[in-house]
Formats: sequence, structure tokens, C-alpha cells
Amino acid sequence: MTDRVTVSLDDDSRAALEALLSETGGGQSAVIRRALTFYAANFEAAETDVSADLQQYHRLLSTGEHVLLDVDFLHCFLDHVYREGEPDPEFRTAADRVADFHAAEYAERFSELGEVLEWLSLCGFLTVRGVENGAYHVVFPSEPTKRFMLRFIERSTAELPFELAIEEGVAKALLSEELDE
Repeated sequence: MTDRVTVSLDDDSRAALEALLSETGGGQSAVIRRALTFYAANFEAAETDVSADLQQYHRLLSTGEHVLLDVDFLHCFLDHVYREGEPDPEFRTAADRVADFHAAEYAERFSELGEVLEWLSLCGFLTVRGVENGAYHVVFPSEPTKRFMLRFIERSTAELPFELAIEEGVAKALLSEELDE
């Protein structure tokens, strides 16, 4: 038995339906059935805060500017680069160029340290454990990651309207803003 449903479409849903019809070459009923099935299967992701993260991940990955990297590979790379205690000078120069490029991007995009840390947390390089009296408690997965990321954060926030204050621990650090005067 087939159930019939009448749906009122607003401009956005009408445009979405027309785009899907054009893209798939299917009929309205088939497209609506597939859309409902997909939505039901992905309801939790579509309706939770995780959805915002998924949208960010999609944006990061779909441009080709970022890649997924297994955390073990990250540790292998950084352990190799920091093998003698100090990073390889060529690596440091290249990483500094990347950080300096991001400084210009971040100057247009962020105004507070917390925004930068939230973004880097999304990328998986660190975890912000809390904020206390304006200081962010930041945990890193390893000592080389901490050293690498603290240098990156220092350089990439250079054009933001504050000075960065850092108190280092073994695997974590306290980061805070000192406002420019």
C-alpha cells in the first residue's frame, strides 16, 4: 500500500527539490523518499551540535586545503622532526611560513584567543580543558605536539589585537590574552 503525503514547499525547499531532481534525473516521489530515508538515517548528526563540527570538517576537507591525518602519523612526523631535541631548521622555517600565512587569515577571521583555540581544537592538535580567570587550560597529546603548536599559536596570533601570554607545563599550557594598549 502506498501512502500519499502533501507537502507545502517554501522557496528554499523548492530550490533544493529542483536541484535534486536535476542532479538525479529521478522523479519527485523517488527523490522525496530517498531524502526522507537519508534524513532518518542521519537525524542525530543533523540535529545535534556535532552537526556543526561535521559541517566544519566538510568545509576543511572539501577545499583540498586540509587533509585527514591519523594521530599516529602526526606523532611519527613530529618525533622525527624533533629527534635531536630541537626541530630541524628547514622544518621550522617551513612551519613558520605556514604560521605567518595563517596570521593574516586569522587577523580577518578571529578577534579573541578562545576563537583560535576552538578552531585548532577542531583540527585535533589540542584540547581546551577549561577557562579560568581568562586563562585557557590547553592540553596537547605529546611534548613535540605542544612545542610545535605553541610556536604556531604564537606566530599565527601575531596580528590579533592582544599579546599572547604562555605558561608551559609538561603536556599542557596556560594561554591568555594580554590586551594591546
